[in-house]
Amino acid sequence: MLVYSAYITPRLQYITRFFSKELGTPEWQLTTDAQAFLTEQGARINYSTEILDTQCLHIIPQGLLSQTGIQQQPLNVTRLNGLPVFFQTGGALGFDMFAAAFYLLSRYEEYLPFEKDQYGRFPATASLAHKNGFLKTPLINYWARSLKEQLTLVFPGASFRETTFLFVPTYDIDMAWSYQYKGFWRNGLNFIKEAVGFQFSAFSKRFKVLTGKEKDPFDQFGWLNRLHEQYQLKPYYFFLVAEQTNRYDKNISPHNKAMKALVTDHAIRYPVGLHPSWRSNIAFGVLKKEKELLSAITGTVINASRQHFLKLAFPQTYRHLLKAGILFDFSMGYADDNGFRASVASPFCWYDLDAETATDLLIFPFCFMEGTSVFYKKEGPDAGLAELQKLYNEVKNVKGFFSIIWHNSSFTDEGVFKGWKQVYETFVAQQPV
Repeated sequence: MLVYSAYITPRLQYITRFFSKELGTPEWQLTTDAQAFLTEQGARINYSTEILDTQCLHIIPQGLLSQTGIQQQPLNVTRLNGLPVFFQTGGALGFDMFAAAFYLLSRYEEYLPFEKDQYGRFPATASLAHKNGFLKTPLINYWARSLKEQLTLVFPGASFRETTFLFVPTYDIDMAWSYQYKGFWRNGLNFIKEAVGFQFSAFSKRFKVLTGKEKDPFDQFGWLNRLHEQYQLKPYYFFLVAEQTNRYDKNISPHNKAMKALVTDHAIRYPVGLHPSWRSNIAFGVLKKEKELLSAITGTVINASRQHFLKLAFPQTYRHLLKAGILFDFSMGYADDNGFRASVASPFCWYDLDAETATDLLIFPFCFMEGTSVFYKKEGPDAGLAELQKLYNEVKNVKGFFSIIWHNSSFTDEGVFKGWKQVYETFVAQQPV
């Protein structure tokens, strides 16, 4: 595929590389030479305002990809051929698909001023996708399908490789056990709080678990292993290994023998990544040390992560991850609503807008987290299962990458998580092996 443009910029190089992979073609070539474009015999895209006298697909630029820096963009979302679009410029597609996809993938809007939530995050409600009703749609995947169809009409001989649907469940292990292995002082203080607060049920539960009369409710690892084997699942686990506990980092000590054994066992069975602590967001040295600690426990190179509390700020978070040697990140999603944060259900490389450069950090987006349904949307198990299945069907329809987040603590089948263990098992059982 040859693409003609008056200007070849890092932004244009990035987005054409993305679409070449999404359409299953060799990397597209860019040229500013109109004559070379006119004499080309293969499939061609004219990405310019010029009218060229040759058979090609003409996409008229909106201007974003030739700019540098970050500024407010004119956004007017309408529908075209049943799909939401913006940056309407006319041309064969009716809009500048390259610029619109770049805007969404780069998370351009998250570099602009916005009102942060209580944890300092960009909320789903502030997004263009949420405001215009396409948060639940992997829009860029649908755009890519439309682009493929248009190119096939203009160039019937062009060949494209079909993408393959992939389901990857992931788990955040914030606290491996609810009562066990917390040490004398943590359990002692909790015993006192529960007694003073007349929380006799919690007091009794803690006592029974610590005396070996009941299994710790957070210990769902054996059940998960059996589920993975039965349905041939290949999940990813992210472990929180903060050395200092606080309000947000409540994990079992990574120096505890049982915790080390748990992490090691999972590293043998599955890919394991780092769940960087809350403290690591403000202290790069802590992030680096946690990565080294997890690597030492597993005996493997740790190059994947997902942010604790999904605390993601551009460009700082991803720059720190790259500096620490992280190459794969699974944080691209919202805490306050389920859906597609970057409007895509495909892995993609992060583009650093401030530095105007594509990076080697590969982003794996997720679109559903059980905690979102329970704590933010206040949904019951039935409503959660319905949304989970709807999102699954959306991704399956575009043959994309479907990833979800669960926590071992949500499989307790107690309290607010009553019925959610069954939701997960029901959903997994419905997927083809």
